[in-house]
Amino acid sequence: MKAAELVVRCLENEGVEYVFGIPGEENLDLLDSLSRSPIKLILTRHEQPAGFMAATYGRLTGKTGVCLSTLGPGATNLVTAGAYAYLGGMPMLMITGQKPIKKSKQGRFQILDVCGMMAPLTKYTHQLASADNIPSRIREAIRLAEEEKPGSVHLELPEDIAAEDTDSTPIAPSLSRRPVAEAKSIRAAVAKLQAARSPVLVIGAGANRKSTARVLLQLIEKTGIPFVTTQLGKGVVDERHPRFLGNAALSANDFVHRALEAADLIVNIGHDVIEKPPFFMVRGGSEVIHVSFRSAEVDPVYFPQIEVVGDIANAIWEINDALVAQPTWDFKRLLAIREANEAHVAEGATDDRFPVYPQRLVADLRQVMPANGIVALDNGIYKIWFARNYKAYMPNTVLLDNALATMGAGLPSAMAARLVYPQIPIVAVCGDGGFMMNSQELETAVRLKMNLVVIILRDDAYGMIRWKQAQMGFEDFGLDYGNPDFVLYAQSYGAFGHRVNSAAAFAPLVQHCLETPGVHVIDCPVDYSENDRILHQEIKALSAAV
Repeated sequence: MKAAELVVRCLENEGVEYVFGIPGEENLDLLDSLSRSPIKLILTRHEQPAGFMAATYGRLTGKTGVCLSTLGPGATNLVTAGAYAYLGGMPMLMITGQKPIKKSKQGRFQILDVCGMMAPLTKYTHQLASADNIPSRIREAIRLAEEEKPGSVHLELPEDIAAEDTDSTPIAPSLSRRPVAEAKSIRAAVAKLQAARSPVLVIGAGANRKSTARVLLQLIEKTGIPFVTTQLGKGVVDERHPRFLGNAALSANDFVHRALEAADLIVNIGHDVIEKPPFFMVRGGSEVIHVSFRSAEVDPVYFPQIEVVGDIANAIWEINDALVAQPTWDFKRLLAIREANEAHVAEGATDDRFPVYPQRLVADLRQVMPANGIVALDNGIYKIWFARNYKAYMPNTVLLDNALATMGAGLPSAMAARLVYPQIPIVAVCGDGGFMMNSQELETAVRLKMNLVVIILRDDAYGMIRWKQAQMGFEDFGLDYGNPDFVLYAQSYGAFGHRVNSAAAFAPLVQHCLETPGVHVIDCPVDYSENDRILHQEIKALSAAV
């Protein structure tokens, strides 16, 4: 068969459902082969959101999301999405085209070293120079994309290789099981836990796996050990749980930081150095048990005393099986800190000011969304409010990027979630800055007849940077811009446009949009004037007092 046909057969063999992207002249053989495949092509309006969609598909399913671009500018447009998946631990395969490599008549037109460009932000990159090697290269790329820690991989398919004939056939995936942690490390962790006075669990990005979520809940229920989540660990255990201490939304001086200072032993589960750490280790301070798929990356502020390395779910199950709750454990201070945090989170939840106060907006959206409803966040100051105040009841119901933390990913992530979960209520929450970076994908969502709600939090400025500017004592400068009329903008794409005119109107409007088929865009003016006072000053003082 033709090599391009073989690529598609290999993708089918791997269970690929979608290819997101924009084909170019160099992909036309591949596009022709896709036209006869059950794999659906999701044609986007820019390569970057195609990559975000593929990455989010990988995040939600554990299977490799696939995106496609042409050479040159198409490939460079995938770079941000590749980094997003690489840092965020999302399995994704980027396939880019290239000019013929055996005989070229166009000189260096549009030609870049794409594999060299992709090398620093992928787990694997390879130019396909022989049709016969396609099955092994695709199998290897997807194996690496899905292996812990998951991430992005890249294959370049030159135009002349795609047109070659080959007798090769796809290679079936092998049966593979992750290694389990060594028994001595389990025993050491159990002994350290039982000797502790006030242990606490920190649940991070690597723990966000279905089997890990189940055994973590069992451990917490059996022992009563309180837990903190990182932003990429949100929802791994239901955050309504009475032992949930809070989310590490701020870099320092929040209630969760006081709780971690009060603990004498921290069990760090699924720690990933790409996240801002919720604690720093000091010599002679609280000891740390590192439980993860990989050994700890040691630095001056992270040097765990015990490492339990292997499948996290199995390790937690083994620890839970051997661990006995101790009468000497004392969680009074940790739970007092929890109550103070809960009280602060509740403040502002009914504030009637307009433009809408962030606490009111988050509280109202949580009230409207069902337990399994998904909120896909773009990147901005509201991300901190959602991390702190929006309780996730289930894993991957708050799609929050605390790795690359890129703007422009919110809408594409929500669209990928819609493809994975056709019936679940899904809302994208974007700042006006992040939304406008990939707003053209409204056309894609309308074309695909998606049911989707997009909430634009409008402050007509880069609000996160404005907060940082104030925090650092600088004058307010250089962060204001204008916006289109978002209602008319949505309507021009064939979507429904809405505008919030009071705080009380927000929740009913979101409810209406969730119940009404189609793509809905909500222009919601937001008041960020209190950000610096609350997030930088008030929380610091209140948490210190506790």
